[in-house]
Amino acid sequence: MIRARRATTPAPAETRVRRAYFDCRFGQLHMRYAIPGGGGFDEATPLLCVPGAPGSGRFFDPLLLPLGRDRSVYAPDLPGCGESDAPPRSATATELADALADFIDSMHLRRIDLLAHESGVAVAAALARLRPAQVGRIVLSPNSDAVRSEAQSLRHPSLLIDLRAAQERTAEAGHLENQAAQLRDFLGLP
Repeated sequence: MIRARRATTPAPAETRVRRAYFDCRFGQLHMRYAIPGGGGFDEATPLLCVPGAPGSGRFFDPLLLPLGRDRSVYAPDLPGCGESDAPPRSATATELADALADFIDSMHLRRIDLLAHESGVAVAAALARLRPAQVGRIVLSPNSDAVRSEAQSLRHPSLLIDLRAAQERTAEAGHLENQAAQLRDFLGLP
């Protein structure tokens, strides 16, 4: 018996936002991430977002969709913050960078770009110093004297931007989209 086959059209490829846990030296690292509808693993250099105090990747939620259109974007809760396991004692920026390096290794990421906010700038700078060959472009926020000084010490292309509006849940979508467009331009995305 011959059966007629129904024509199916594939679902539109949309950016997907998910959460997961990854192992690191301090236990489990909670991660929010966005991947493009096509998979995200070969499209562009992944972006690792490093939050400032209180260390929750939730800060980057408004940017995950617009930045995750062409690349994988990862926003962890730093160890001891959010839903990540805590280190046995207060961790230094270098130790937090080591935990993020554990994530990079577990995902077999050969190259990453960084987006860091407030106290996450010190963690991103430590990661860039630990893994200079793996870190590409670095975006630092906010545009302050301390952050400008940190950016000058790095040997990576860097952009200074003020992402504090993302903290305000009342921020206009257009403003966030403009910031995402500025980030996408710097990061070399269409």
